[in-house]
Amino acid sequence: MIKLIVLDVDGTLTDGGITYSNNGDELKTFDVADGLAIATWTKKLGKKAAIITGRNSLIVERRAKDLKIEHLYQGVHNKDEVLEKILEEEGITWNEVAAIGDDLNDYKMLKKAAISFTPANGSKYIKEIVNIQCKSYGGKGAVREMIEYIIKEDGIEEDFIKAWL
Repeated sequence: MIKLIVLDVDGTLTDGGITYSNNGDELKTFDVADGLAIATWTKKLGKKAAIITGRNSLIVERRAKDLKIEHLYQGVHNKDEVLEKILEEEGITWNEVAAIGDDLNDYKMLKKAAISFTPANGSKYIKEIVNIQCKSYGGKGAVREMIEYIIKEDGIEEDFIKAWL
């Protein structure tokens, strides 16, 4: 049974694009369907979620807060080491972790997770090591696809649906 989902940001929760305004503001676009699935996972099912990303962004901080994601780590080089600390803190094992990422900085974390995913646009090197290659692209429903896979495999699909009825 998966207790914690771990999410990369650029290329996973987003399409990987970064837009800068003339004022120097950074813009990112997140998928609403991904957000609803994450919110259902955290708020309605009471499960845990973490964002571990290599970049720093106030936008990501806001998104994590909106979705009630308890664990947010930005500017991280060794994602698996940070995740190990989260597991210790939560009393969760690697066998209870699902992770999604799209590129080489996610490699070690994805190799250690019980079940690993990559968006359709993930790096070929990541596609070679993950358990599931999503049909959806990063920022276009890949995280939703991951969560729907997990809830079906864990037998809690009905709880997921009923959470909104």
